[in-house]
Formats: sequence, structure tokens, C-alpha cells
Amino acid sequence: MFARISGAAARGVLVALLIAMPSMLLPVSATESPEIIALMAILGGALTFAEYFSNYPSFVEFREAPPLNRMRFVAAFVMVSLLSLLARHALDPTGLTALVQSLGTQLGEAMDFAYSPVQLTVLMLPLDTPSESLHLTRSAAGIAYIVSALAVLGFIVAIRIGNWPVANGAFNVWVNLPLFDPTTGGDVVTRLQRDGRINIVIGVLLPFAIPATIKLMSGLIDVSHLTSPQMLIWVIAAWAFVPASMIMRGLAMLRIADLIAQKRRAVYAHAEALQAA
Repeated sequence: MFARISGAAARGVLVALLIAMPSMLLPVSATESPEIIALMAILGGALTFAEYFSNYPSFVEFREAPPLNRMRFVAAFVMVSLLSLLARHALDPTGLTALVQSLGTQLGEAMDFAYSPVQLTVLMLPLDTPSESLHLTRSAAGIAYIVSALAVLGFIVAIRIGNWPVANGAFNVWVNLPLFDPTTGGDVVTRLQRDGRINIVIGVLLPFAIPATIKLMSGLIDVSHLTSPQMLIWVIAAWAFVPASMIMRGLAMLRIADLIAQKRRAVYAHAEALQAA
């Protein structure tokens, strides 16, 4: 019980810290609505604590199948931290922010080629956007995209080399996929494979589709607000993290489907061997 409480509390504090990170790193002059941000951080931490403290899952997938959710959180934490330091450099430069700014410039320029997601993210801004904001957006997109790509590659390594999730023991579908009902909708393996492929396809297309959608909606919303420090951090982080998370979810579901199929083949082979004997 103590281990469950302490683990849930630690996760809740980390989630609250992630939500409050931009406000903590940015100067006070660039912080918008600190009361709302504090409320959101407390709410996010409380929901996380309640989810991991309960014995029964509700909506968090792969709760008992590390390190998937840990890799997701680390990717989001690193992404938001680096983007916050990058946005701070123009307002309150330090040695650390200068280092992040230099890294972002190199990554942004390297990823800014024809029809790349980084280039589309820069092109979604209005034509009269100042060059400093364009450069900041390009650097932020470059950092976020590379971090998300590293997270996906890390999970692939965990599957191929770390033998996820078998290395952690038996995989409980109900606990780790609480929103997936294995009793409806046909064969479980087929459904998992279909959902996994759909998640991967959507995750690959989203970094291209989100900037295009925002550009099309420029007549309905003021896209120039996206260049404000806090808005830029969360928009770019969501633009990179959500697709990466969907790809990781798709890979996980394909892996579970493969394990179930292997188990079935082993059972069938054993049954045939008993009949032959």
C-alpha cells in the first residue's frame, strides 16, 4: 500500500511539474494567467495520483507495462523544458538558454527542407511575422521533432532488444488497455493490428496535417498569437508529442497482437502434438 501511494504521489508531482514548467522557466513578464496554470497543474497531478492509486484502471493505457508511459513522459518533459529555455533566451538569456538556442538553430535549419514538417510549421505563420519569431518557431519545431523521433526509436529498441512487454512478466490486457473490449468486434488479433496500423498512419501524417489545418483556419483564428512564448511552447510540444505518442501506441498494439498470435500458434501446435501422440 505504501509503495502504491508513494508511486502515485511521485507521478502526480511530476505531472504537475510538467504542466507548470513553462511558467517556472519563463520570466514573470512572459507568464500568462499563472492562477489558471497552477490550477491545471494541481488538477493534472490529482488525476494522475487517482489513476495510479486505484487498483482498477480507468483511461491510462499501458499502466503496468513499463517503460512505455515513462518514455512518453520523459519525452514530453524534455521537450517542454527545452522549448521553455529556448523561449526564455530572447527575454532573459543565460549560458544554458544560449546553448539550447544554438542547438535549436542547428536542428531547425537541418530539418527545414522542402515539404518537411518543420518547414510547414514555419509556413503556417502569417507573412508579416517578424523574422525573430520565424527563427524561434523553426528552432522549436526542430527540437520538438527530434525529441519525439528519439522517443519513438527508443521504444522500438525496447520492443526489439528489451523484449517489451514480456520482459516485465505477463501482459494483462484489461489493466493495460482499459478502453479496449476484447469480447466485441471480431478477432482480437485482427482488431489490434487494425488499430495499431491506424494509429501509426495518423501519427505519421499529423505533423503535416496540423500546420496545414491551422493555415486553412487562419481566417477564423489569429495565428499570430501562436508566437507568444507560452502558446508557442504548448502548440509545438503538442504538434510533436501527440503524433509520436500515437505511433508508440500503434507499435505497442501491433506488438501485443503479435504476442497473442504467437501464443495461439503454440497452443495449436501443442494440441496437434497431443492428438498425434
